Amino acid sequence: MRTRLRIWLIMLAAVLAGALMMTGTVGGRFERGLEPLRFAANGHDASGRVVVVELDAASMAAVGRWPWPRRHYARAIDRLRRAGAASIVFDVDLSARSDPQDDAILAGALARSGGLVALPTFSQQAQTGEARLIDSLPAAAFRPHAALASVSIQPDVDGLVRDMPLATTTAATPRPTLSAYIASRSGTADATYPIDFSIRPDSVPRLSFAALASGRFNPALIRDRNVLIGATAIEMGDRYAATYAGVLPGVVIQALAAETLLAGVPVRGGPVAVLMLALVLALPIARARRWVTAVAAFAGATALLAAAVLIAQHRFLVHYPLGIGIGMLTVVLMLSLAQIVSHRFREEQLTDSATALPNERALLERAAAPIGAIGVVQLTNYNGLAAILTPIDLAQAIVRITERLRLASADGVVYRVRSDRLAFALSSEQPEEDLVAGLRAILIEPVEVAGRKIDVAAVIGTATGATIAECFSTAAVAADEATAANEFWHGGITNRDALERSVSLMGELDDAIAAGHVSVHYQPKLHLSTGRVRSAEALVRWHHPTRGFIAPDVFIPLAEQADRIVSLTLYVLQTVLADITRWRREGHDLTAAINISAKLLSNAAFNAQVDRMLDAAAVPPTALIFEVTESAAMSDPDRAIATLNGYRARGIAVSMDDYGTGRSTLTYLRNLPLNELKIDRSFVQHARTRPQDALLVKSTLDLAHQMQLTVVAEGVEDAATLEFLRGLGCDYVQGYHVSRPVPVDTFLASLATWNGEAPKAAAG
Repeated sequence: MRTRLRIWLIMLAAVLAGALMMTGTVGGRFERGLEPLRFAANGHDASGRVVVVELDAASMAAVGRWPWPRRHYARAIDRLRRAGAASIVFDVDLSARSDPQDDAILAGALARSGGLVALPTFSQQAQTGEARLIDSLPAAAFRPHAALASVSIQPDVDGLVRDMPLATTTAATPRPTLSAYIASRSGTADATYPIDFSIRPDSVPRLSFAALASGRFNPALIRDRNVLIGATAIEMGDRYAATYAGVLPGVVIQALAAETLLAGVPVRGGPVAVLMLALVLALPIARARRWVTAVAAFAGATALLAAAVLIAQHRFLVHYPLGIGIGMLTVVLMLSLAQIVSHRFREEQLTDSATALPNERALLERAAAPIGAIGVVQLTNYNGLAAILTPIDLAQAIVRITERLRLASADGVVYRVRSDRLAFALSSEQPEEDLVAGLRAILIEPVEVAGRKIDVAAVIGTATGATIAECFSTAAVAADEATAANEFWHGGITNRDALERSVSLMGELDDAIAAGHVSVHYQPKLHLSTGRVRSAEALVRWHHPTRGFIAPDVFIPLAEQADRIVSLTLYVLQTVLADITRWRREGHDLTAAINISAKLLSNAAFNAQVDRMLDAAAVPPTALIFEVTESAAMSDPDRAIATLNGYRARGIAVSMDDYGTGRSTLTYLRNLPLNELKIDRSFVQHARTRPQDALLVKSTLDLAHQMQLTVVAEGVEDAATLEFLRGLGCDYVQGYHVSRPVPVDTFLASLATWNGEAPKAAAG
């Protein structure tokens, strides 16, 4: 079901991308960029049925002046007629009157041709910048014995010629274009067809007008051919830029257009058929689970799509747009690769690298199915095994043990939750004594590794509970107790004393805030391109007068459970606003990030209080960053998105913290109104030494930057990692190498040091 949903989402995104390409400028540019490839793929010679008599440089030199005396055209008509030309078409303006004697000679030649000659008509602007057009027709003396054809060539908006009309209207009369006249094709005025620029222009037969005028030509070149007379000399200026073919004389473009129509009238097909074919071809790409498979499927789909379009173009004379199809396949490939990387990313976080077993995170995030109990196996001689076995053999030993434990697992899955610990689900229906006896029998037998038998010493702790996390933590404590008591098995129960202490601790939280025992420390974020600290994360600290330092990961979850997180977060926000005011007064233009709990995004009272505090603050909301985790948006996505949009509307930046540790990273990247992405330390720490981690970090940076997001790398603890991230183009780094979280006074006092010597400086 999840795979089908992923495929449908990818296909929907592809359709939307295809629609965008149909309506936007991107699709047009992409389509135009592919035109040279589609014409080059089927390059061929002209049929030879159209011959160009060119007014070339040699002809210009022979005649010696321009315009030419029209007796030359009369002589050419007579010689072409006697040579057996099928038609004689002029691409030369004969609209103005010239020497009366010459005009009479040309009119006589036209009369003798018996309707074999077509003369050009065209429209042109009356004046520069004026919309009014003036129709130009051949001189009145020439019209009675000649057909009239349009010489209209209209380049596209980019200046390139792609299409030719079948007919145009001049002097209120529809007239065929030169190419339609030559090919005897009819059509509606201003209806266009695509010119086949796969015909090589230099394969069109040519004859110099000078050779024709002197009679030095082979009549066989002319017999039964359609002759097109026009200028090719550079000084005549009749040149156009054509797609794929380059700059060509107008008469050559007319010849290519005529050659196109002699093979049939091509039409332009709509994008829907290509879109549908691309969707079918995209299915293997969307279903691919490996990037190599996805790329291979994309290459094959692109080749098949291009082949189908080219066959339609050259065999059936239908020019379908190719760009929309390739664009859609590219979108599917990009989305599929993102899904594959995300899935790989996720698998890395849920898998033990040495044994490929699911890890603790996989256990805690397993589907919320009913669970009876959890068993935790502690390998008590693990350190000894590690001393005598190679890492590979040690991993094999762990795998051998898990193969046995699967027999006792309720679902056949065993998790490596620590280097020396394995966990699995137990069935609550099995009697406890039978369970313990079975596990003892499984674990007492040596395992064979690398040809020798290894004795594994193990104890087990079990526990039941309402949640997996509760079961697991209690079973882990039970395994520790079994080890301490030198017992094979120990059953755990919920620690009521610990719960009572947590309730008592929460009862003291408000008083601790009032007494100043709860404070805000700041961990700087180093901007890599400038080498300066430009932001900081606000982190809450609790120094209890009798219990000493209480770790945030202890009291913050308790505050969330006891509904004390609202007052704690508001206290942090008030403190940060006051500190930012002080920083700005002292000339430091810094931003500060505050962590917002998942529960608070749907708390209307909390958000109203935030608005009141911001309204009363002396600093702009743009100085604040609210950090949320992916899990913050999972329980009520619509409410979370609405709340975050409200923060953004006020100018507060929104950051996704611990990126990659949630369940639907790409979904929330797309839906949440983010400014910043914080890559979790678990990915950053080993990115410099592990190629897979490096690839994941780089792909995250590339994806975030393409989405215009700032990226912060957490957990940077050495200079080498910092430089590695700088080389990848990361925006900010945060970690002990820059500084530990420090009180506000220390933070301000250290700013000069950090900004003057960073990244070498580090606070203790």
